[in-house]
Amino acid sequence: MAIRILVVDDFARWPRFISSIIVKHTDWHIVGEAAGGFEAVQKAGELKPDLILLDIGLPQLNGIEAARQIRTLAPKSKILFLSGMDDPDILREALRTGASGYVVKSDAESELTKAIEAVLRGEQFVSSRAKRYILGDAEDSQKDNLTSSTADLQRETEINRCHEVQFYSNDALLLARVTYFIGAALMAGNAAIVFATKRHRDDLSRELKAQGVEVDAVIQRGAFVSLDAAEVLPTFMVNDRPDPIRFFEAFDKLIASVTMAANAQHPRVAIFGETVALLWAEGNVEAAIQLEKLGNVLVKTHEVDILCAYPISLHIQEDGHAFRTVCAEHSAVYVG
Repeated sequence: MAIRILVVDDFARWPRFISSIIVKHTDWHIVGEAAGGFEAVQKAGELKPDLILLDIGLPQLNGIEAARQIRTLAPKSKILFLSGMDDPDILREALRTGASGYVVKSDAESELTKAIEAVLRGEQFVSSRAKRYILGDAEDSQKDNLTSSTADLQRETEINRCHEVQFYSNDALLLARVTYFIGAALMAGNAAIVFATKRHRDDLSRELKAQGVEVDAVIQRGAFVSLDAAEVLPTFMVNDRPDPIRFFEAFDKLIASVTMAANAQHPRVAIFGETVALLWAEGNVEAAIQLEKLGNVLVKTHEVDILCAYPISLHIQEDGHAFRTVCAEHSAVYVG
């Protein structure tokens, strides 16, 4: 029996990767693709596929909201989320839609086939790195009593590190990515910090409101802070280099402040920053790389997720060594 699959992702190269996996199975067929949430809902209703591979960070309508609508229009279609995010609150919210599974994109090469097979058997599948988020309180309590080795703790820290970078070709793509990244955090009761240009901050605020986020309320409560990237840089730069002491002093206070104002039981902080791009645009490539390294320390020592962004117009990829160095500092790299 042929299995009809709809692939939904706004990153143009991703469906090609999915296709390279699907083509190995003669009874699995991609019958459609969609790049946005509304388009996904429309095609799901028209095609009634057996399986929908659904990204979460979609433009216009995020994947979780799209899934809720799809469940009404195509109730027999199974949904398998395929996302770059491993945030526990997002995972739980995704599964609450009635989805059959959740695969973290960085594990897709090794887990996607197993996930599809499990979902088609009527089972639920969750990526190994995200599975611990859906354990019951009793299991969590039991696990807390176990002694982990230093190697295990270091490995867990690496697995859960979320420091992503978006190389973007236009502002619309950047806005869609950042809106979901910040919006998902705030709607889950977490906190958020933004360091961006005024235009990008204004666009983000407008788009968040359009998505139903009560921006003014979370700002007033203190759970959302939006600052001008150019004004933030001098607070921790010394001799054209980021000073670690000043950097951590500033971020420790800011993260603690927004965390206290968050509503989630175990709050995380989503941080979006363009300070690295400003440094690169000034020709200070080494400072940008040092700042990325400091960001990695933050994600290891605080409950934070970081998204950085560089416009492709900076021609970063032309400097092969610097480009590879920047990519190596991130847990996920998006180009579009």
